[in-house]
Amino acid sequence: MKKEILIIDDDSRNIFALSAVLKAKKYGCVSALNAVDGLKMLNTNTNIGVVLLDMMMPEMDGYEAINKIKGNGQLKDIPVIAVTAQAMAGDREKCLAAGADDYISKPVDVDQLLTVLNNLNILP
Repeated sequence: MKKEILIIDDDSRNIFALSAVLKAKKYGCVSALNAVDGLKMLNTNTNIGVVLLDMMMPEMDGYEAINKIKGNGQLKDIPVIAVTAQAMAGDREKCLAAGADDYISKPVDVDQLLTVLNNLNILP
């Protein structure tokens, strides 16, 4: 069974846009509007193969969410791709240091995202 991509973003427009692009490329997608719901999905859906995680969200930001994912023995091997509009110098390093497996800035470059997914062996 092919793995799904979990998109966690507090902006439904970002989820819609990413889902539309990924589904057009034959990827399966599920989504959550906040990190708390995303973590619940990760704990109940064993078919999630990668997480696209918005780093700037209210309640629980992406850094805290990465910490919880990577600190959970059953979830720690699921790749997390940090997705953020914060494309300042040092942001990539900060996301990777927090435990993200890769980093993509917004607006998302679809070709870059597909390359990252391909490198992680997440096949459509």
